[in-house]
Amino acid sequence: MSGDDLKDRIDTIEEGYEFFLAYAAQGLTDDAASKAGTQVRDYLSRYEEVLDGLDTAFRARLPAGEATESALAVLRRDAEASRAFVRLVAAQPAVSSQLIDNLNASIHIRALLTDVFVLGELVGV
Repeated sequence: MSGDDLKDRIDTIEEGYEFFLAYAAQGLTDDAASKAGTQVRDYLSRYEEVLDGLDTAFRARLPAGEATESALAVLRRDAEASRAFVRLVAAQPAVSSQLIDNLNASIHIRALLTDVFVLGELVGV
C-alpha cells in the first residue's frame, strides 16, 4: 500500500469532517434543499469507503510490535464504530444539518480523527 493511498485516505477523512461542519452550519432540513445537500451523500460514501482497511494502510508504514498492534486495534474499533454511524446516517431518507452535526459530534468520529492525526504524525503523512 502506497503512502499516497494513506495520504488520500487521511485527506478524505479530514475533508469529510470539514464538509460536515459546513453542512451542519447551513440549517438544512434535508439533503434535497441545496447543492450541499446533493454533495453530502457523496461525502458520506467516500468517508465510509476509506475507513475500510484504514488500519492495514497504517500498518504498512508503522514499525512492527505490540504497541503498534494495540494502537491499530484501537483505530480499527474507532473506524468500525464510525463506519456504522456513517452508514446509518446515509441510509436515512433525509439528511438534515442537525443529523450531520450530531454525526460530527459523535465520540467515535472524534476518536477516529484523533487516531488518524496521531498515527499520521508518526508516519509523516
